Amino acid sequence: MPRRIYTTLAERIEAFRRTDVYPVVTSEFCAGRPAVEVAASILAGGARILQIREKTMPDRPFLELLRQIRKLTWDHGALLIVDDRVDAALIAQADGVHLGQDDLPFPDARRIAPDLLIGVSTHNADEIRRAQDEGCSYLNIGPIFPTNTKQLSGIRFLGLDELKKLIPLVRVPFSVMGGIKDSHLAELKSAGAGRIAAVTAFARAADPGAEIAKWRSALSGNTGQLN
Repeated sequence: MPRRIYTTLAERIEAFRRTDVYPVVTSEFCAGRPAVEVAASILAGGARILQIREKTMPDRPFLELLRQIRKLTWDHGALLIVDDRVDAALIAQADGVHLGQDDLPFPDARRIAPDLLIGVSTHNADEIRRAQDEGCSYLNIGPIFPTNTKQLSGIRFLGLDELKKLIPLVRVPFSVMGGIKDSHLAELKSAGAGRIAAVTAFARAADPGAEIAKWRSALSGNTGQLN
């Protein structure tokens, strides 16, 4: 497949709109396999976006990992998103950065990286409104279901009923995340969430690429207009 390199924010936003599954790769959840190996399988399975989340990896190996995966995402025409680190995203020529509520404030990140996608994790209506008012490229809503992937101190899982109340507030492309299994896909799609993010469901799968393909098939044929 020929390389596809997105260079402007508009191109990256349009490419993000075409995504469906949103896999997140973290070394500790790769079932003992190298993160690059898992990323390669995920991309071969058809993922159009990949986020790398490494909370504790030192800078040099982290940048080397990003550069290796950047080459893979270019070859597959996929977007590369870096968790937290705007500096690393710029150095590795990634397409975007994803920020949590305690990370670098969005306005500061945007000044540093005017052409990158900047996504924001949100957990309630106030955070959704603030992220959009500040100009986020996209946002994530979660956790939808109970999850042990990361510590969310003081944050309860939302559940489907609360998600259905939040979706009408969203004006930008969005994903949902947190404890999602393939058995949840039909009801999430019906609720209006057509872009599903997950960590362990893909990274720990015996065949990450096959799992990606299965989820993409389940999400195909969305009804209605999904952000």
